[in-house]
Amino acid sequence: MSVTEVLAAAPPVVLARCALAGPEGVWIVGGAVRDAALGRDVVDLDLAVAGDVAAVAKAIAREGKGHSFELSAEFATWRATAPDGSWQIDLTAMRGETIEADLAERDFTIGAVAVPLGGGEPVDPYGGLADLDRRLLRVVGERSFSADPLRLLRAARLAAALELEVDAGTVSLARSEAPRAGEPAGERQLVELRQLIGGPDPLRGLRLLDELGLTSVVLPELEALRGVEQGPNHHLDVHGHTIAVLERTLEVEAELERFGGERAAELESLLAEPLADEISRATALRFGALLHDIGKPVTRTEKDGFVTFIGHDREGAEIIGTICGRLRASRALTRHLQDLTLHHLRLGFMIREAPLPPRRVHDYLRATEPVGVDVTLLTIADRLSARGSGRLASEEAIEAHLALAREMLAAALDWRRQGPPQPLVRGDELAIELKMPVGPELGDLLAELEAAQYAGDVSTWDEAVEHARRLRR
Repeated sequence: MSVTEVLAAAPPVVLARCALAGPEGVWIVGGAVRDAALGRDVVDLDLAVAGDVAAVAKAIAREGKGHSFELSAEFATWRATAPDGSWQIDLTAMRGETIEADLAERDFTIGAVAVPLGGGEPVDPYGGLADLDRRLLRVVGERSFSADPLRLLRAARLAAALELEVDAGTVSLARSEAPRAGEPAGERQLVELRQLIGGPDPLRGLRLLDELGLTSVVLPELEALRGVEQGPNHHLDVHGHTIAVLERTLEVEAELERFGGERAAELESLLAEPLADEISRATALRFGALLHDIGKPVTRTEKDGFVTFIGHDREGAEIIGTICGRLRASRALTRHLQDLTLHHLRLGFMIREAPLPPRRVHDYLRATEPVGVDVTLLTIADRLSARGSGRLASEEAIEAHLALAREMLAAALDWRRQGPPQPLVRGDELAIELKMPVGPELGDLLAELEAAQYAGDVSTWDEAVEHARRLRR
């Protein structure tokens, strides 16, 4: 099927045509044309409108029984969307007097193709369809990156997602403009980074950031990991190890049954959940893999040939706060990534105690809440990436970690579904029974009772009160 035939059959195109009695001056542009040319389903639509954008958006929303709203008054951009999210149409005022003038302002040739909404042949002044056939990403013109430096990140993201090679001239132009990659607003950078990290090939996306000279500008903390040598448990420097952990994280995602056993379906469901900033827990886990050792450069010490990174978990959490602040990330995403870093060492320190008594399981679940499942998956990827000559990198040590992680994943999933044990005795009741004031000591007693209840040491009100009384003595 031709591009026009694929578009004509796409539900959002059918909807838009039905909504507009005379669709003259309305053009299908951007990703929808590209996806149609690649034989992909067209779910979302971008339209360039020569006329009243608001009126067109409202007409489409009425026809589809959806909603319409303004996205940007500055750029005359509106969105019409289905109540259930099954379709979305973005509409922007055409830039220039003609569609050719509009396309001249776009970023890459593969997005500078327009098809009349009412039907007709594509307008393709820059050979975008031919570039798609050649699997090539090429800028529209010399001003593409200077007009909007965010396009530098987009180049890496699109090339990785669509399996395109970046044109040599585009690479050269990107490198010359790379110092400007940090200029766009942080939230705009985060949108590109979340799509790159959450995309089908984040490893290639990161390699492209390096190739285009963007990593040191947008994620200088990641660049700082290069050349930071580690101890005998690691065969790679911190940067190489970090990329290996991300690679192993993708492996864990793809093989949940191997690592989670019979709880694989629950793990898959959890990872698919939206977290914050339009990022799923799976994508957040990938970010966590990329940032979990970000504190190592500032904590590295070496004495008598022995390398340590004491406190890199805490320092890493501080650095993540700085990164997320720069990217205008939400508090929820920031805290989640910080928690992953703060707790990524905890399970490894517990291996020597295996099999863990219930109280130690409780300690882990309570300490890592609400990222207990996520951080346990991260520890699996982290341990699988340690392939040095040290004791902790031995096959036996790795298998022991995987076995404990599998048990802890099950416990963490149960904890997440059921929550902590319901208290056998309320704090006010305990304070009256023990004739003690409300304060830190009472809080400590209640925490101990929760642990004792989880472990099965107490199971009734009387047992809980007596246990607390003995502790006070």
